[in-house]
Amino acid sequence: MAEQELDILVVGGGVTGAGIVLDAATRGLRTGIVEMRDWASGTSQWSSKLVHGGLRYLYQLDFPLVAEALRERGTLLTTTAPHLVTAQPFLWPLKQRLIERAYSAVGVGMYDALSVAGSHGKTVPLQKHYGHKGALELVPSLDPKSLIGGIRFYDARVDDARLVIDLVRTAQGFGALAASRTQATKFITEGNKVVGAILRDLETGEDIEVRAKHVIGATGVWTEETESLGGSEGGLKVLASKGIHIVVPKERIEGKTGVFLRTEKSVLFIIPWDRYWVIGTTDTKWHEQRDTPVATAEDIDYVLGQANSVLQDKLTRDDIIGTYAGLRPLLQPGTKGSGESTKVSREHTVTSPQPGLTVIAGGKLTTYRQMAEDAVDHVLGSKAKSTPSITATTPLVGAPGYEAARRTLPQLSNRYRLTEDQIKHLFSRYGSETADVLALTQEDSSLLTPLEHAGAYLRAEVAFAVRNEGALHLEDVLLHRVRLDFEQPDRGMAAAPEIADIMATELGWDEQTKEREIKNWNDQAQAILDAQETRTDGEASALREKAEEIVPVERLSDLTANN
Repeated sequence: MAEQELDILVVGGGVTGAGIVLDAATRGLRTGIVEMRDWASGTSQWSSKLVHGGLRYLYQLDFPLVAEALRERGTLLTTTAPHLVTAQPFLWPLKQRLIERAYSAVGVGMYDALSVAGSHGKTVPLQKHYGHKGALELVPSLDPKSLIGGIRFYDARVDDARLVIDLVRTAQGFGALAASRTQATKFITEGNKVVGAILRDLETGEDIEVRAKHVIGATGVWTEETESLGGSEGGLKVLASKGIHIVVPKERIEGKTGVFLRTEKSVLFIIPWDRYWVIGTTDTKWHEQRDTPVATAEDIDYVLGQANSVLQDKLTRDDIIGTYAGLRPLLQPGTKGSGESTKVSREHTVTSPQPGLTVIAGGKLTTYRQMAEDAVDHVLGSKAKSTPSITATTPLVGAPGYEAARRTLPQLSNRYRLTEDQIKHLFSRYGSETADVLALTQEDSSLLTPLEHAGAYLRAEVAFAVRNEGALHLEDVLLHRVRLDFEQPDRGMAAAPEIADIMATELGWDEQTKEREIKNWNDQAQAILDAQETRTDGEASALREKAEEIVPVERLSDLTANN
């Protein structure tokens, strides 16, 4: 990045930043992206793992927002990431016989209509109505007294962190430069104009000067600190809102669909995955440190209570195999910035608080591509019309040849002696790159063996994470690639030594480095387990902070003070 001036430098490696770097690279711009931790280390790793239109927004009459999200859902399902995004049915339990069913049917009907219109055809099945008996046949675990019937509708689910990684890798394939564990510590200015950034390689401590015609900040809940790196006092103001989820074993709830509930505060999803259910979320203000939000006992009890309001066999804390918490970057009203600003959506805004610097905040995972397009359009101004975005028709790694690759799965299964479940699991994560993952086992047959303490994953997936997906540390694999952090009660501690052994071979770690990585992970995992026994955010945050980062970053508040 330092060798030649960039057209665009993106700061922030979540889904928005990753989307921006792909959009810019596919327009022929010399583009770079940096992330101070691993890819997807902020909000993007802790979503509800849904690609959805936002059914609740229909009841706020925000039709453009819902239409935009449903269009993007169709694009992900059919073109850009069919290997990562899967159509998912949900049952909406109804409690009143006439008025609620009619009211809800109109809402879901509009949802379907907007989906068909936005995608120029049907990408998921349309709504279907069920009586009491039919609804219980779909989800036998529902309490018969909690509903009189239901409506089945479709949205989609996604592995959020893997989506971010695939976006960055796809951008690299089109010439983008990408560096994780690299922190922007200061923006370079000439007069009031931002012309680049000082980047710190956190692995070595080296500071690097990178010049760029334009810098785009896509740092979510850290937006205000990012703006201040260039001395700007204007820009966007962001409020951090915490959302938590719990994870329970698949056998604990019997159902052919997920469940969608409207609560007094928001909505609750009970979402089926292959081996577990994800249940959430909450929406509470968070005033603690923003690097490592955690769930409290109070959060967990709330989600359990909402789920149990419709489940016959009530869930308890003993059923929980994992929890996770993330922060939504919510735009505060009336803060569009002091410079040129474009209000793009009720949910996200792009603004230039000073020349050479653009920031984007708000939005949601589903609309990342549109957000990225808006950000690059904003930077290019009138030039955007001559080089429009093409990301809606650009498949991510794993998507090219998706259908052809799917048809070869029986051959791969036979060649590598994998079960149908194993090959399907691989394909749902790697798509048309599944054969590339398995090819690693030809030079080392031990990589074809499942992980001893995480049998759903092959050892080859750890090697692939290092060689192809940029994993540098044990936490990178456990959090974002082989995601045991929320899939196992011990948050992956039992599997950590074996994964560290594989990574040590790939990265040349000595025994001391390997043991440090394992200890660091165990400390993090235990801190989260301890934190979720507390009642308040302050207590939970203090316990979580006791576990040190494997690669410490400069606190953005400290950088702001220094700048």
